[in-house]
Amino acid sequence: MAVPAETLAAALAVVERTPTGLYVDGEWRAARSGAVLAVEDPATGATIAEVADASVADGLDALAAAARAQSAWAATAPRERGEVLRRAFDLIVERRDDLARLMTLEMGKAFAESQAEVSYAAEFLRWFAEEAVRIDGGYLPAPNGGSRVVVMRQPVGPCLLVTPWNFPMAMGTRKIGPALAAGCTVVVKPAKQTPLSMLALVAVLEEAGLPRGVVNVVTTSQAGRVTSALLADERLRKLSFTGSTPVGRMLLAQSAERVLRTSMELGGNAPFVVFDDADLDLAVEGAVQAKMRNVGEACTAANRFYVQRSVAERFVDALAGRLGGLRVGHGLDPSTEVGPLID
Repeated sequence: MAVPAETLAAALAVVERTPTGLYVDGEWRAARSGAVLAVEDPATGATIAEVADASVADGLDALAAAARAQSAWAATAPRERGEVLRRAFDLIVERRDDLARLMTLEMGKAFAESQAEVSYAAEFLRWFAEEAVRIDGGYLPAPNGGSRVVVMRQPVGPCLLVTPWNFPMAMGTRKIGPALAAGCTVVVKPAKQTPLSMLALVAVLEEAGLPRGVVNVVTTSQAGRVTSALLADERLRKLSFTGSTPVGRMLLAQSAERVLRTSMELGGNAPFVVFDDADLDLAVEGAVQAKMRNVGEACTAANRFYVQRSVAERFVDALAGRLGGLRVGHGLDPSTEVGPLID
């Protein structure tokens, strides 16, 4: 079954409405060089959009904007910071299907999975909207009994957030939400394969009333050069990265030069274990979910199966039959269960 023409047209219309420039200091603009980066539909290889391809200079522009906005955003009332996130949550929920179409076109996952991710992404904004007013501290007697010790939590400062292509919106809200709630400004560097979901998310934040310079986005094919320049800049105070372990090691080494704070989510090596007393029907369904969620492109995907010998043949036959019956196709095709690999 082919993708219905009206379904494809609706998805391409969302692409047309999505900004394609860099978002720096509250403005959408081209890269300084004018360079662009092609975004492809992994199901067909067709180019669906061209976004600005940032250079090191563009990245430093974004960091400068974040640094300028830092003090004012940190001084903004926690309730007001939370309200921006809450309004963004409402807008994402309202536009779930359009955002899901956009995600499926650039990443490839089945439309139902994209819908689920958009809902998941929105929930991070709602959660951290509520957490913005619950930033705690401490007040206790000093050991000598003659004074008090006061602990205050303050924003760490401008953060670099590097997000992966497999969950292009949820990994954005999961990083942006807590940073904004805490009073930090950010520079976001999304994966070059899936920049549109992040650009659409930032457009939502802009509409929700986020002040200029608080969130900045640089889309680039020169990830190593741009991130290295930002990590070396004294204005940057923290790095959050989700991606492969080899890249994470390099970023940690670079961050160590300036003793930057880091949050790293690297790789995965998850086993799936089946004992002889298992309900094999449930085990097979669980294995399919564990292995094939998100086209199998997830750090949590099962990549080793340990099955007790007495049930191994039955489990393997049942799993092979179940996997063999999955329908592979374009993510916008309603009958598709497994979309294309992204590259």
